[in-house]
Amino acid sequence: MQQDLLKNDTNWRLKAIIGGSAGNLVEWYDWYAYSAFSLYFASSFFPDSNPTVQLINTAGIFAVGFLMRPIGGYVFGKLADTKGRKLAMTWSVLLMSFGSLLIAFLPGYHTIGIAAPVLLLIARLLQGLSVGGEYGTSATYLSEVATKERRGFYSSFQYVTLIGGQLIALGLQLVLQRIFLSDQEMHEWGWRVPFVIGALLSLVALYLRSNLHETEAFQNKEEYVKKNGSMRELLKHPKALTTVVGLTMGGTLAFYTYTTYMQKFLVNTVGLSKDQSTMLTFCSLLLFALSQPLFGMLSDRIGRRPLLIGFGISGTLLTVPLLTTLSQVTTMWAAFGLLMAALIIVSGYTSINAVVKAELFPVEVRALGVGLPYSLTVAIFGGTAEYLALWAKNLGHESYYYWYVTICIFISLIVYARMKDTKHTSLID
Repeated sequence: MQQDLLKNDTNWRLKAIIGGSAGNLVEWYDWYAYSAFSLYFASSFFPDSNPTVQLINTAGIFAVGFLMRPIGGYVFGKLADTKGRKLAMTWSVLLMSFGSLLIAFLPGYHTIGIAAPVLLLIARLLQGLSVGGEYGTSATYLSEVATKERRGFYSSFQYVTLIGGQLIALGLQLVLQRIFLSDQEMHEWGWRVPFVIGALLSLVALYLRSNLHETEAFQNKEEYVKKNGSMRELLKHPKALTTVVGLTMGGTLAFYTYTTYMQKFLVNTVGLSKDQSTMLTFCSLLLFALSQPLFGMLSDRIGRRPLLIGFGISGTLLTVPLLTTLSQVTTMWAAFGLLMAALIIVSGYTSINAVVKAELFPVEVRALGVGLPYSLTVAIFGGTAEYLALWAKNLGHESYYYWYVTICIFISLIVYARMKDTKHTSLID
């Protein structure tokens, strides 16, 4: 009987992890498809003849999309804390699907003029609202369905699927580039394909999430629904809020530098071709995704804080040397080795940042507490990473960006050194 109960409990948790993670994967696929395929659709919406200026314009809209993430973090975080994690996750993936469909069928600048980039901006704002709500609710859900002993491991799958979304976008790009479409076809209409696929995948995620069970942590606290998800209640935890901002700053900037921006860096700075850049980015991100559960399991044994401090020290000391050397390499293997070294360092943050934030807040404001300050910090630092990097390059001083990343990681290191290990002080239990 006890074995049957244990098996049923394991099956329930496994189903919850798959359902929660699948929706997360689709959301982030849709989000990253924009960045991955912007190399091809930039000229459709911005007619400037300078490729770098076109990318700066698309990166600007990418950054503006991040401005909606704090609003999404608030709206969906409040919804998750008052009506349930399941409902909030279901609505977020539905909104992302609508944004993808809008981009997929949007006419270009030469057809509708200035309305084209304006509508592209609106679509990204909707996607920003969606993905802003996704992080806090899914981080809370995955942390709450996990057992205390394996919380780091289970919650690491948020970044497995987050990176997985980018991998699917890049994998699709490789298939289209190398098998089905010519470079001209990719520029003319092929870039629309991933957004159509994203909208269809959202329907699958919607089905999976509609069949999820609500977490016990939320159900057990329903009697406090009047104060659930309120800003007044959230502001009773100022230390936790500032900790989320501080520990996110350097980590999110490093993550977006070595993932989202890296594909363009390899083309514009290193001098690789677009398909070489896509292949190298895909392979490095695949290994990066597979490493997340390993770091998550390690945090369950030694704690969260040692991993964060390891990232902070390594990132502070090695960011400038890594990016400087990477900008000067002449072979794909050398670029791959340096990029993997950087991603291993970043794993000390990405693998456990979700559970650390969830462990800082009580259940009645957990989704809001995780989602709102995180989304605000990502909007400021992660969302502007591409834009600032391209801007520095256009000025002829690309190394300024390397030092900017280093300073932000150092500030986060100070936070890591001063904070308690949430594995031992978790408010989830």
